[in-house]
Amino acid sequence: MTKFAFPSHPLLVGFEPLERLVERTARAGAEGYPPFNIELIEPNRFVVTLAVAGFTEGDIAITLEDRQLVVRGQQADPGAERVFLHRGIATRQFRRVFALAEGVEVAGATMDNGLLEVTLERREPESVVRSIPITRG
Repeated sequence: MTKFAFPSHPLLVGFEPLERLVERTARAGAEGYPPFNIELIEPNRFVVTLAVAGFTEGDIAITLEDRQLVVRGQQADPGAERVFLHRGIATRQFRRVFALAEGVEVAGATMDNGLLEVTLERREPESVVRSIPITRG
């Protein structure tokens, strides 16, 4: 019996980019900051919550790049005007990437009490049946 890898199965036509997506997602998920939750709110509605304490709305950028939700954060350096006796809260930057399935769209984002919530909605595809005419070659 021959074992086929998922992307190379003969009945899956046009799924070649899937392997690259899985590899890219595995590499992007290695970092642990900031921590996040993903909740299923309704059957077609999700909320990604990131713990971004110390960041303001202006410190965070949310973009959709090639079916990937990218959340970047960079805090402004407090500068030389502040003198720290102990600095345990570092100003740091981050980049979190979430791969989105076809039909999943970003509905909006809110930030409250150090939690950034990005709402995602899955659009149900329309069922389309089409007849393909056969012509003589």
